Amino acid sequence: MLDSIDNWVKREIDNIYKTYEYLHHHAEISWEEVHTTTFIKNELDKLAIKNKTLSDQTGIIGEWGKGIGPVIGLRSDMDALWQNVNGTWKANHSCGHDAHMTIVLYTIKCLKELNIPVNGKIKCFFQPAEEKGEGALSFINKGLLEDVDLLLGLHLRPIQEMRFGQSSAAIYHGAAATFKGRITGVQAHAARHHLGVNVIDSLTAINMAVRSIPLNPVVPASAKMTFAQAGGKNFNTIPDYAEFGLDVRAQTNEVMEELIKKIEKSVIQAGESNGAQVDLEMVSEMPAAKPNKWMEKMVEQSIVDVLGREGLVNPPVTPGGEDFHFYTMASDHIKTTMIGLGTDLQPGLHHPNMHFKLESMLHGIKIMTLSTLNLLNSK
Repeated sequence: MLDSIDNWVKREIDNIYKTYEYLHHHAEISWEEVHTTTFIKNELDKLAIKNKTLSDQTGIIGEWGKGIGPVIGLRSDMDALWQNVNGTWKANHSCGHDAHMTIVLYTIKCLKELNIPVNGKIKCFFQPAEEKGEGALSFINKGLLEDVDLLLGLHLRPIQEMRFGQSSAAIYHGAAATFKGRITGVQAHAARHHLGVNVIDSLTAINMAVRSIPLNPVVPASAKMTFAQAGGKNFNTIPDYAEFGLDVRAQTNEVMEELIKKIEKSVIQAGESNGAQVDLEMVSEMPAAKPNKWMEKMVEQSIVDVLGREGLVNPPVTPGGEDFHFYTMASDHIKTTMIGLGTDLQPGLHHPNMHFKLESMLHGIKIMTLSTLNLLNSK
């Protein structure tokens, strides 16, 4: 079977790279993946794969196969980041979602064109808004995964975690959350600052309070201010309004729950200590990975078959967040894992000039195709 997949991938190399280049150069940010959805739909239509778009949002689901057997889900994210790339602000695929879409699309294409008997059903999910931590929840809330038994995801890994020619059967993402805050004070002349309430003092106090929260040293966790804006064009006026953003991370869901409670309490106490008013809201939240050793075992064999025993590496433990893990929490019966793909990606994920070895996508297609077959034939 691997020989057939290898030969098919070799024949499709040019098309694989063309698809990636198109998606890379037509990047769209979260919830605006309109042309991306249309492109994927057209590709699924060419394959005569039944598909469904959504009337109220972006994203598309393809479905192929029949008969009695498990329902296997293949999930890809679609959205890009809004970034300053060499002096120009634009949508930019610096997290590998263009590669993820290419890999999932050619996995389903490989399975169908090789006429491999499918004892079950394969559903491919092209999901929007991962970067906002909202896309997976939108698919869950619409009941799009209610019949899925086993779900595979994949993510390119930075060179700091694994090298080209390596892969892991899982990625142990941590939990992540973001907060947005608003501070209201009182304007005054800077010469009579005692008559005002300076929101910059509140910002400073909040920053120090967040950085001083005691954390369990055994479990990696962090909380930091990542955005702050206050004041106007006049330097002789006490500012009365500010906005700020917080990024919060923890390796386990339990520590994250504790950290969020401390954040909410510390921010209000510190920010209002000078008489200002502080409003804090959670903008996004993503759960930590819950490892499934059975799923990992199924994927490990595929990695060894494609890359050799030396290509199989342990799942990386990373503070990065991923809304894929909402799927694990959505249902008691669904089993999931996210494949880590070594690509020599550098300087790092979310860097505006991120780049990686495109040949790694070929590894990803082979691993995901074999893993899907292993899962379809599992008892």
